[in-house]
Amino acid sequence: MSSIKLKGSTSGDVTITVPAQAGTNTVTIPAVTGTLPLSNLDHVTNRPNAKPLIINGDMAVAQRATSVTGVTSSGYRSVDRFRIGVGTAGTWTFSQSTTVPTGQGFSKSHKFDCTTANASLSADSILTHQARLEGQDLQLFKKGTSNAEYMTIAFWVRSNKTGTYVCELFDNDNNRHIAQTYTISSADTWEKKVLSFAGDTTGAFGNDEGNSLDIRLHLAGGSNRTGTALPTSWASTSSTTNAMAGQTVNLADSTDNEWYITGLQLEVGEFTSSTLPPFQHETNFDNHLRCARYFQAYKATNGQSVGDGFSSDGASRGGIRVGFFPMRASPTVTISAGTTLKFQVGTSNSSDVSQYFLANPNNFVGANFNNTKIGNFVVGIDGQTDTNFSSDGAFTRGVAIGDFTLTCSSEL
Repeated sequence: MSSIKLKGSTSGDVTITVPAQAGTNTVTIPAVTGTLPLSNLDHVTNRPNAKPLIINGDMAVAQRATSVTGVTSSGYRSVDRFRIGVGTAGTWTFSQSTTVPTGQGFSKSHKFDCTTANASLSADSILTHQARLEGQDLQLFKKGTSNAEYMTIAFWVRSNKTGTYVCELFDNDNNRHIAQTYTISSADTWEKKVLSFAGDTTGAFGNDEGNSLDIRLHLAGGSNRTGTALPTSWASTSSTTNAMAGQTVNLADSTDNEWYITGLQLEVGEFTSSTLPPFQHETNFDNHLRCARYFQAYKATNGQSVGDGFSSDGASRGGIRVGFFPMRASPTVTISAGTTLKFQVGTSNSSDVSQYFLANPNNFVGANFNNTKIGNFVVGIDGQTDTNFSSDGAFTRGVAIGDFTLTCSSEL
């Protein structure tokens, strides 16, 4: 077996190895003018992150609902991992849409649809699409050091509302931000945007599970936000006055307005549209599992079992183990309105469960129920007398009364 080594002009080399094979083998190299884009190939094959830094960037997972109507306040609404910032900026329907750019491998997008307009925004009005990231997942950017890396944001976007928009990166750990404008040039046409932001040598991201970075795509804002001087370099901020300076679009000014996004990605390094690494598509299983760190929904129809467990403390306590995936932090438990849960021992049902809490499965039998963020959460009841729990340690299961949904949220 023979090899040919091509030395770089300053450093590095490329080795071409010819396999041990009988006969004459010809490799034809086409005529090329200019320099081969080896630097781009290097970035594609040597990403420092094995998984996408932005979870669910293809908008494929929507555990809460595929569509939520009548929204006038901020929160997580439809598509997983993306928070809506909205205040005195009209009324909205947020949904998971099948309108996507052709030939890019996407099947879903996140859609904003204005249903009640606000053409005269108040000073503090806001409408923004947010992605929030944990500090421990951002250490590879080396923020706050002399080796701070560029951050490149890329996404596909579409709207009937052409004009200038703002993308802002907000460092929650150090109250610093940087922003750029981008333009939607053609109405109702998918356009790909690539925005590179210089590394910040001031203020490190916390190496923890807290909310360190907000990626904010602004869609409307009042005078207290539009200001006059967009922070195109990293800067400290004690207010949001200039966060949207230069934005010309008010997406809330008409009920005809819609806005779509998909393929949102965050890359380490400085890239252009021609050098950007491709979007990292994940399997639906992996995508869903990563979303479950922040939000999980456990659903059952009338009469179906909801977990299993044991009664404890005689007639006063009972619990079921639901078996959730480990979450970012101790979550908030919510039971869907209008539905109830009963505990069942044998064929006998308890009275309706009225109190819910999380318990450590290691302390499942007995009075010591401790909050935990680790998996296998227990949904329990406390202080409710029921003769079905008279036998300490008796097997029990949860039974849904009506269409039952239990959610756990530990969103940033």
